[in-house]
Amino acid sequence: MNNDLTNSPLVHFIIAAVVMFFAMFVLVPVFFAVVRLFGFYTIVEERQCKVYMLFGKVVAVIDQPGLHLLIVKLGIKAPLVTFLGKCHVLDLRLDQEYLRSNPVNSEEGAPMGIGVWYEMYISDPVSYLFKNADPRGSLGANVSNATVRCLSNMKLADMLENRHPMSITVRTEVTPQSQEWGYSLGSVYIRKVHFRDAAMIKQIEEKVVNRLRQVTAAIKQDGANQVNIITSTAEQQAAIEFAKAAAMRPQIVGAALQKISEDPDVAEALFKVLETQNIVSGQAAITIVPKGQRLLGEMLVAAQSPKAA
Repeated sequence: MNNDLTNSPLVHFIIAAVVMFFAMFVLVPVFFAVVRLFGFYTIVEERQCKVYMLFGKVVAVIDQPGLHLLIVKLGIKAPLVTFLGKCHVLDLRLDQEYLRSNPVNSEEGAPMGIGVWYEMYISDPVSYLFKNADPRGSLGANVSNATVRCLSNMKLADMLENRHPMSITVRTEVTPQSQEWGYSLGSVYIRKVHFRDAAMIKQIEEKVVNRLRQVTAAIKQDGANQVNIITSTAEQQAAIEFAKAAAMRPQIVGAALQKISEDPDVAEALFKVLETQNIVSGQAAITIVPKGQRLLGEMLVAAQSPKAA
């Protein structure tokens, strides 16, 4: 029974899987780690550089990404570099920096501040490592000094408007020195130009506010004047039209009465209607007395005479 279990295909498969798992996840990484330890090969990532030194000298500079066989490039020095030498790993990716409010003075004497944004990357790894103890800090100081030196005493209008020529001037000034340190300067851009004196800023704000108030008042006054002109023009035209209508009314009424007077019956009926309309629209009280009641009429007259008086 035990021999059957030992010889079964399932048991062989499980044993092979365990051995394969142990080999792939334990033995293989250990093997490659030992190989790298003795300097047989190295892996360089994208935008990365490895500088190998032995006894104070640079023996290899590898800046191309991929798998590199050090035993082929260095020969017998490859194991010695790992144990007795040193490997510097440098990042060649593009980097950025922003310097805020570099103090400069305009030609008119206004204290200004300039913010400079610039890009840089390592172009010469050996010069970067050995020609300057702090290449990044030196490059920032060089950019700041070039900004103050090249952009001072400019006209205030040019300083506020022409930022592209200012950026080109700073980049041209800094590039040669940065290349000596193994750094290459990329784009340089003047991002911000501002006043540094708080009192001057307050005065400018007050002047701007006063000017805005003046412009607003002028706009309001101009609008009121335009409204008055339009209103007076409309009133003048309306008065002219009303005067024309008043002048034409007697002519129209006279022509109508003349046409009505041509027929006596129509004219008599019209005047009776007008007289009746005037009586009805008037404020006088009308008392209707039956026909033949003379005494009643006299009594009503006598009763109303004191009130009328």
